[in-house]
Amino acid sequence: MLELDRLFECKLKLVIDFMKHLPSLKNLYYLVNLYQEQNFNRAAKLCHVSQSTLSSGIQNLEEQLGHQLIERDHKSFIFTAIGEEVVLRSRKLLTDVDDLVELVKHQGEPMTGDIRLGCIPTIAPFLLSRVVKHCQSEYPALTLFLKEDTTERLLDALGKGELDLLLLALPADTSGYHSMKVGIDPFKMVMHEELSAETVQPIDYKNLPDESIFLLQSEHCITGHAISACRLGDSEKINPFAATSLHTLVQMVNSKLGTTFLPQMAIDAGILNDTELAVMAPPGETPYRDIGLVWRQTSSRIMTFRTLGSAIEQLLAKPKA
Repeated sequence: MLELDRLFECKLKLVIDFMKHLPSLKNLYYLVNLYQEQNFNRAAKLCHVSQSTLSSGIQNLEEQLGHQLIERDHKSFIFTAIGEEVVLRSRKLLTDVDDLVELVKHQGEPMTGDIRLGCIPTIAPFLLSRVVKHCQSEYPALTLFLKEDTTERLLDALGKGELDLLLLALPADTSGYHSMKVGIDPFKMVMHEELSAETVQPIDYKNLPDESIFLLQSEHCITGHAISACRLGDSEKINPFAATSLHTLVQMVNSKLGTTFLPQMAIDAGILNDTELAVMAPPGETPYRDIGLVWRQTSSRIMTFRTLGSAIEQLLAKPKA
C-alpha cells in the first residue's frame, strides 16, 4: 500500500511539473493580438491590459516554451519563424476554446447569446435588415453583430475566429468549412427604358455594342457569378470601367451608358426606385447565384446556425413587401 502511495505521489508530481510548463491561454491571447496589431501599445489596449503586462506575459510565454518568439530592440520588433508558427496554432487553439465555452453556455438554448455574422456587400444591404428584424422578433435572446466585407476577407476572419458565421454567395472556395444553402437569387438584366425599346428581343449578347456591359470590380464575387451564370463569354462586350457597388452600376446604366446584371434580391429591395430602368431576363436559361451560410467545422453551434439558416431561407422565399 505504501509503495502505491509513493507511485501516485511521483505521478502527481510529474503532472504538476508538466502543467507548470504549459502556456496560459491569456499569454497566447496577448501574442496573437500583438501579431495582429504589430504594436505593443495598440495590442495592450485591445487586450484591456497595460503595455508592461502584455510584454511580461509574452516574455513568460517564451520562457515556458523555451524559444524566442519575438526579436526586440529598443525601437522595433519582429516575430521569429517559430513565433509566427505559434501565432498560427494559437489562433486555432483560442478559437476552439471559444467554441467550447459557447457549447456549454448555450447547451439546450441554441438561439441565445451573440453571433458575429459576416456578409458580402452584394447581399448585406438587401437582406440583413430583414434577418435582424426577424431575430429580434423570434429570438430576442440572440444578438447579431454584423460585418460587411468581401468573400476572401470574410473567410480569412472566419478561419481566425474573428467571425462565427458567414452569409455568402456560392459557389466560393469554402473547403474546410461547413456550408448550408439557404436559397437562390436569380440575375436580371437592366438597362434604360429607351435603350430597351431599341434593343432587339429576345436579347443576344452578340448584338450588343462593345463595352456596353458594366460589372463590379473583380474582388466582388458577383462579377464572376454573373459572367458564369449568364454565360457571358465575349470580353469585348464588357466595359473596362469596374464599379465599386451595385448602386454605382445602377447609376451608370440609368445614364444610358449600357446594361448590367442585378440580383433579384436587390431589385426586390428597391434598388431601381426613382430610376428609368427596365428589367429583362438575360439570354438562355434563368441565371442565378446560390445563397448560403458558412461556418467552421469545429463550431459547436450547428443547431443555432441551421435554425438561423432555415429562417433566412423563408425570408428569401418571400420577397420583401
